[in-house]
Amino acid sequence: MTLRDLAREEVVTADPDTPATDLADAMREENVGSVVITEDREPVGLVTDRDVAMELCEEGVDPAAMTARDIMTEDLFTVEVDAGVYEAIRKTGEANVRRVPVVDDGELWGIVTLDDFFVLLAAELGELSSVVQSESPPY
Repeated sequence: MTLRDLAREEVVTADPDTPATDLADAMREENVGSVVITEDREPVGLVTDRDVAMELCEEGVDPAAMTARDIMTEDLFTVEVDAGVYEAIRKTGEANVRRVPVVDDGELWGIVTLDDFFVLLAAELGELSSVVQSESPPY
C-alpha cells in the first residue's frame, strides 16, 4: 500500500502572505489542525493550530499583522505519493512530525497525518485478530 491509497487529496492550503487570523479561521471552518502553505502548487511551509496559538498569544504580537510566512514551519518534511505506508511511517517518526504533505513530482498531492496511520494500523490489527480468532480452538 502506498500513500496514494491512504493520504487525503483534499488539503487546506494558503499562500505565504495569508494573514494568520485567516489561517485560524480556515482551520476552524474545515475542522483541520494544519494549513499547507504553497507557492505555485509546491508546499513551502506548514502552519499548525499549535503554531497559531503559540505565536498569536505571544505578548506584544499584533495578530492582524502576522502572516503565514511569519509562523510557518519552513523546514518542511514531505513524502512522495508513491512511498510505501510503512516507509512513510518510519520517516515520519524520524522527522518527529505529525502531519506530512504528500507530493507528486514536487507538487502538493495530499496530506497524511499521524491519526491516519493509527486508523490504518488499528484496522490491520483488527484483521489479524480475526484471523487468529478464527484459527484458535474453542475453549
